[in-house]
Amino acid sequence: MNGIEKITARIEEDSRQKIDELLSDAKAQAADITAKYQAQAQAEADEIIARGEKAAAEREERLASVDQLECRKATLAARQEVIEMAFQRAKEKLLALPQDQYVELLASLAVKASSTGKEQFIFSQADRARVGKAVVVAANAKIGPSAALTLAEETRPMDGGFILSGGVVEVNCTFDTLIRLQRGTLAGQVAKVLFE
Repeated sequence: MNGIEKITARIEEDSRQKIDELLSDAKAQAADITAKYQAQAQAEADEIIARGEKAAAEREERLASVDQLECRKATLAARQEVIEMAFQRAKEKLLALPQDQYVELLASLAVKASSTGKEQFIFSQADRARVGKAVVVAANAKIGPSAALTLAEETRPMDGGFILSGGVVEVNCTFDTLIRLQRGTLAGQVAKVLFE
């Protein structure tokens, strides 16, 4: 090997070393950059997953709350239905009272509802025929000698009870009205009996 060839070989070797060093540095920098971005990507992925898990937990909690609310609403609706059935059953029992007890009940209601003792009883067509006269007689007897309650010719559609008419003023003593008026005060007691 002559001098030029040695110099060329030496330059080539120095160049290779320089290239190897540069490649090694570049690979190290690339590895550092890759590691840095992988760590950043992993951190972002972990944050996204954490946010997703938090959002899923919040949604699950909201859905559970909605389910609980729907369950309470359904329970309340069922209870209200049972209470309504209890009041309906009470009305059926009133309508099914034996005639003497039915007459007594209506006469007692008339005594409380009458303000002058001279009103007229308006019944349903069926009750007018079945108990009308007996209720008038019993109510007049309970009020006393000054009573002059009478049986009206008029009938109205109703399920039990009567309307006491004093001309312009009518007192509604139908079972539907009496039960509706008592519902507010009795619903709590009925619920207590039924559900506790």
